[in-house]
Amino acid sequence: MSLGGRAGKGPIIPHDAKPHAAMLETPEIRMPTWLTLGGLLSGIALGVLLRGSAAEAWIGTVLGPVGTLWLNALQITIVPLVAALVVTGMMHMARAAQAGRMAALTLGTFAALLVAGSVMSALVTPALLRIFPVPTGVADGFAADLAGVEAGPVPVFADFVTSFIPTNIFAAASQTAMIPVVIFAAALALAATRLGPVQRDAIALFFASIANAMLVMIGWVLRIAPLGVFALGAKLGASTGLGAIATLGHYVLTVSAIGFVIFVGAYVLAAFRVRAGLGAFARAVLPAQAVALSTQSSLASLPPMLAASRRLNIAEDTADFVLPMAVTVFRATSPAMNLAVAIYTAHLMGVEITAGTLVAGVIVASLTTLGAPSLPGSISFVSSIGPIAIAMGVPVAPLAILVAVEMLPDIMRTIGNVTMNVAVTGAIDRYTPTKPVPDA
Repeated sequence: MSLGGRAGKGPIIPHDAKPHAAMLETPEIRMPTWLTLGGLLSGIALGVLLRGSAAEAWIGTVLGPVGTLWLNALQITIVPLVAALVVTGMMHMARAAQAGRMAALTLGTFAALLVAGSVMSALVTPALLRIFPVPTGVADGFAADLAGVEAGPVPVFADFVTSFIPTNIFAAASQTAMIPVVIFAAALALAATRLGPVQRDAIALFFASIANAMLVMIGWVLRIAPLGVFALGAKLGASTGLGAIATLGHYVLTVSAIGFVIFVGAYVLAAFRVRAGLGAFARAVLPAQAVALSTQSSLASLPPMLAASRRLNIAEDTADFVLPMAVTVFRATSPAMNLAVAIYTAHLMGVEITAGTLVAGVIVASLTTLGAPSLPGSISFVSSIGPIAIAMGVPVAPLAILVAVEMLPDIMRTIGNVTMNVAVTGAIDRYTPTKPVPDA
């Protein structure tokens, strides 16, 4: 996946940077997915087995510090990684927007859909949790298990607005105030595009280097993810019993349901904006969806997406421009599903969800997705959802457990992204003037 499809190596710098900068590539980072899931389940089983026995104290004294150290190592890179990714991603988008009318239309469409998805999630996720609440008693167990983790303050509207521009950006970063950090990084990126080529490329190279260094560090942490989630899972199992399994299943279904709304939205968009019609769209996109299901990779699905565009009679110039850009900077499900994870975590931890909280989540979910490079799912989970949770005053500790089951909602993420990519390409083609065919 990306949060939307696994991606291979690729530059995370503006597309027009100098050749020496283009040599910087995203490190290939892998998390032992099945081992991590096995570690979580084994840890929960151990916690359930020792629950109520004299040996239960051993979990807190021995495994507790292990889980805490792994969680801290996972969190420590969030602020510098997010700031660097926002700068490089926004520089990429700002330069691409100068390429012409199609680029501006494409990026504008991407931005509108990502924000709309965030707003939808902010409205639908709390409603889903009211209709289908977390299994009784389990939320209390999660909160007790993570009792030492403090939630950030719930944003008050006046403070929320004035915090957009802090007096000291470094102080804001030290306090993990994500909204001002993200806004400052975006403004810095846009300012950098106004500089000369040498200075612009130097800034791009610097932040790409910071981002890649952070990704290497996260890669080290994720290599020992099975051990970290085993320790956290054991504490969880001892606190909640087998109810932890029910909660994880409930979480997967809830977050996947938000992705399914985006998936359905792609068909709605196709019905009204793709020239070939809904039936032709459904048939054309099916092979790309099959590849997405089997690989969980938006990048691997690019060739069948291009083939689907040909079958829909989308202009080759449009498809060849829009689809690679969509795979690079547009993950339709990401802000919606990321925000859903943060809202779900708030419900688990008993954090109040207010209008200000949701506004903060929508802003950060949208800005951290716009222009963000395609990264492996476990990395995106850390770099995308962590800032949203922090901005909403939600503890990030439960994310270290939820990342172990991310492979399951990741399927919905990738299929939704691939389907929306083709639908958006068809919609943009409808509003792009076609070149006249020369006489034979």
